[in-house]
Amino acid sequence: GDSSVALQAQEEIIEMKDVFSVKLKRRRFAGQKNGGTLLGITIFKCLNKEENKLTDCAIHLNNLSEDHCQSWFRHLKEILNGFQNRPKSLKVFVNPSSHKREATNIYYEKVAPLFKLADIKTDVTVTEYEGHALSVLKECELQAFDGVVCVGGDGSVSEVAHGLLLRAQIDAGKDTDYVSKPVRASVPLGVIPAGTTNILAHTLYGIKHAVTATLHIIMGHIEAVDVCTFSTPSKLLRFGFSAMFGFGARTLALAEKHRWMPSSQRKDFAFIKTLADLKPEECELSFLPLQVPQEDTHEKDRITLLYLGSKDQWQKIQGHFLNVSIMAIPCLCSMAPRGLAPNTRLNNGSMALIVVQNTSRTEFIKHLKRYTSAKNQFNFPFVETYTVQEVKVQPRLKSGPDAKENVCLNAEGNYPWNIDGDLMKEASEVHVRVHPQLIDLYGVNTDDLESSQVTCNCI
Repeated sequence: GDSSVALQAQEEIIEMKDVFSVKLKRRRFAGQKNGGTLLGITIFKCLNKEENKLTDCAIHLNNLSEDHCQSWFRHLKEILNGFQNRPKSLKVFVNPSSHKREATNIYYEKVAPLFKLADIKTDVTVTEYEGHALSVLKECELQAFDGVVCVGGDGSVSEVAHGLLLRAQIDAGKDTDYVSKPVRASVPLGVIPAGTTNILAHTLYGIKHAVTATLHIIMGHIEAVDVCTFSTPSKLLRFGFSAMFGFGARTLALAEKHRWMPSSQRKDFAFIKTLADLKPEECELSFLPLQVPQEDTHEKDRITLLYLGSKDQWQKIQGHFLNVSIMAIPCLCSMAPRGLAPNTRLNNGSMALIVVQNTSRTEFIKHLKRYTSAKNQFNFPFVETYTVQEVKVQPRLKSGPDAKENVCLNAEGNYPWNIDGDLMKEASEVHVRVHPQLIDLYGVNTDDLESSQVTCNCI
């Protein structure tokens, strides 16, 4: 009513599920921190700017009445506080060594201001060494937080997820040396991408974008996600989402040996060098299928498939394999927009077992190139895919004159494993189980949230 220009009244509707903060708007002089002339209230909204990408925008509602603005402010805050999944307090881990050492700047410049705007209290730990986050999670008072956030790459996220689930087993009084039926993590995990590939972040948000990830956490978008346990016959190795044995693991192991090189350079070097030295690994795979697709039930030319009875019994594959992937999530990334395992889901209680048999380097490169395109990367005679509940991987050591071909082994006699971008080395059989909906992650299922609306004309 105080505008000098006559404007046609236009009604806009703001859905409260898209609002993450409301503030009283005041005019202040330079250096003035408190008080000031009341101008109205400002509503901060989460906006879907383009496909998968979220950004924040401010809507200013002008009114000079203190009572009127306070009434609206209290009412809107009450609505916002009613969204139960939205965190009020977060434990944050920042890995300053991720990628180009940009995680600290990403957090303090892009993430922390949004958390502050949403009135979220944070307790920040900047990690100083590998395993730091794990040691903190074992000791901290997790009940004081609504969620845990990791700012870093795939290795950092893997460590924090493992720490959360390990802490849950400790709190439940379970033996952490061997966990057959783990309990769920007590709080959700948020992932802020600040690494090189950021597979988990891409899978959750469809994009590597720190603001998008932050807004999903603020808005409390949560989905239960499947997790795998990786164990030897005697101990639990890790909680994780995906793993590679063979080419994918050897590439990571070689990259880790060249940590002195810049991140992108060492990964390119390791990839090319491993591809140049491409050799298969002989091993035995045992798996418990969830279902056996019709096209997988006939015998293949270069593989021995032993069916041991009905679908609820173990099956075995013996042969020479270039790569073995075991994935409980699709594993999207910029280099594989459809995902490394596009037929999986976040929480369908199964894993994808992808077996690449021995073939020529040329054919293997064709298979790898398919990941970057829309074509089916599994449509090759040397690639087998299975939907499974459990997998056991047993490497077969060569002896005699062929012993030098044990290309996977390091000096200690261990085989490298790539588990969520983190290098692990193990000499014996590795047993992988999937556990349905074992942890809550921020960033998915945004369309099913309960909607609340407020109509704004002029106040």
